[in-house]
Amino acid sequence: MYPIIYLNRQEIGLKTFYYVSFDFNRIIYQLFKSLESVFWDKHEKCWVFDEAHCSLKELYAHFEGKADFVLLEKILESVEYKKAQLRPCHFLEPLDSDKELEIQLFIRYLTSKRYSPNTIKVYSDSLSTFLRFFSTKSILEISNDDLIDFNNNYILKNNFSGSYQNQVVNAVKLFYSAIHHHKIDVELIHRPRREKLLPNVLSKEEVKAILEAPYNLKHRAMLAMIYSCGLRRSELLSLTKFDVDSKRMVVIIRMAKGKKDRIVPLSPKILTLLRDYYKSYNPKEFLFEGQSGGKYSEKSLENVLKQSLFKARIEKPVTLHWLRHSYATHLLENGTDLRYIQDLLGHKSSKTTEIYTHVSTKNIQNIRSPFDDL
Repeated sequence: MYPIIYLNRQEIGLKTFYYVSFDFNRIIYQLFKSLESVFWDKHEKCWVFDEAHCSLKELYAHFEGKADFVLLEKILESVEYKKAQLRPCHFLEPLDSDKELEIQLFIRYLTSKRYSPNTIKVYSDSLSTFLRFFSTKSILEISNDDLIDFNNNYILKNNFSGSYQNQVVNAVKLFYSAIHHHKIDVELIHRPRREKLLPNVLSKEEVKAILEAPYNLKHRAMLAMIYSCGLRRSELLSLTKFDVDSKRMVVIIRMAKGKKDRIVPLSPKILTLLRDYYKSYNPKEFLFEGQSGGKYSEKSLENVLKQSLFKARIEKPVTLHWLRHSYATHLLENGTDLRYIQDLLGHKSSKTTEIYTHVSTKNIQNIRSPFDDL
């Protein structure tokens, strides 16, 4: 997960300005400082640039592999930007040395408990954001009222998602229970009501168009493996060449989410594609390797999907996980038992798998609308 940079787009007269905000990050700060066309606005406490002198394309290229951007569109009629109603996100001060040490202790604890590298990064970043919000208070001075203040004046004010709020809550709760014996009652942190969102599913025609779009054999094989086996992104990139068992016609996914192994069936068509790929690339360790060896990067895989969507002329905001959702839904529509789908996806609870029954169109299409009888 890269740091997020927010861009507030504002039109002032005939010019278009972008006001930048992000949680303090030394690398991001230095990158902005190196741009001659971007200047620091002392009044607004954010970086500002004119689109005529620095295009978004140039900015994205400058931060490629370093940060993700969120563009907040709002055209302002006011001539003076000081009268703008849209302000940058809350600017957080960097951590002092004592809190930096606390973060490191927390990371050591998570590492010793064998949390995944991604979970360690997410939890430590969330805790860092929480502690930076209270830059004038020590850890022992933070109270229950402060937790409510953080919820209202940072998460809700900046319109962050409920999942991010839960993420911060989990990190803070674990930090105080594992590292500090403090009077703060982490159970009083306000949690949002759990969102019940339906998974995004592509039609079989859309999946076919995406998988056939890449000219590169490796790119085609990676996307096809995700869909044909219902893999998560990390699961695909962690596969070794020994995890594909062509004799038993299965793929072994090792140490997946929840530190669980599982097997999924290997499609004969995928096996043919993998053999062609293997002859051309001859991977040494991982099934899909980067140009210099080792794991293929997550960012590069996302770019492969973006290029495929462009070639297939699909304008939906498709992510790699949509292919996994589509795999599960298409299995269900083909009559596969829900219990088998749960095992194939590696879900701990059957309730997680049952959500695919709400997006399957197999039975819904048989329902006749009363509108047809008018």
